[in-house]
Amino acid sequence: MGKKGDLSNFEHGMVVGARWAGLSISQSAQLLGFSRTTISRVYKEWCEKGKTSSMLQSCGRKCLVDARGQRRMGRLIQADRRATLTEITTCYNRGMQQSICEATTHTTLRRMGYNNRRPHRVPLISTTNRKKRLQFAQAHQNWTVEDWKNVAWSDESRFLLRHSDGRVRIWHKQNENMDPSCLVTTVQAGGGGVMVWGMFSWHTLGPLVPIGHRLNAMAYLSIVFDHVHPFMTTMYPSSDGYFQQDNAPCHKA
Repeated sequence: MGKKGDLSNFEHGMVVGARWAGLSISQSAQLLGFSRTTISRVYKEWCEKGKTSSMLQSCGRKCLVDARGQRRMGRLIQADRRATLTEITTCYNRGMQQSICEATTHTTLRRMGYNNRRPHRVPLISTTNRKKRLQFAQAHQNWTVEDWKNVAWSDESRFLLRHSDGRVRIWHKQNENMDPSCLVTTVQAGGGGVMVWGMFSWHTLGPLVPIGHRLNAMAYLSIVFDHVHPFMTTMYPSSDGYFQQDNAPCHKA
């Protein structure tokens, strides 16, 4: 069984609570899973000194980076999310009486909840489009499901036949780098692909149109005439439907 110094504050309170409730030392030990010696010592400390806190908080080496230092390190992270451990440590040590190493910086950042990860990839959105998106969201925030059922969504997308983002990781020994199981095959120009335009609504899937060339204004107008108008007429005969398209140049031409 652990010594009393190995118990947490909560466990100290459990011991005192069990004895205070009238359980004997043996009964408390059996209930909580601690030794009789631990039960006796913790309860004695509480009776004599009123102490129920753990000794763990006063054990071990004092942290080199205190709360003030953590705030300083947090500001460095906020100023440059892409800074390396070396850069963060160097900037932190400037003007500090006691310098720290990169290992301490890493430990402190982990303690603060920071982890080094690849950034998430998101579409590049201009300030103007951010404002437009916010205005759209605010204008439609009270729409119900029934309202959205009247929207037909559309867009085009390209699908590659072979694709690798260059972030595949494998395990291999030093002399295994050319082993077939350790290789990722590549082809010129991405290996080809196919572009399609499609639309859908709450009620059903719409047409899926292969695009054999770059989509320009004339090709898009042809799609609208041949596919969008028949779909909207069929699905929304009362003319209460909305056709959605993004702000791609060919859509606005």
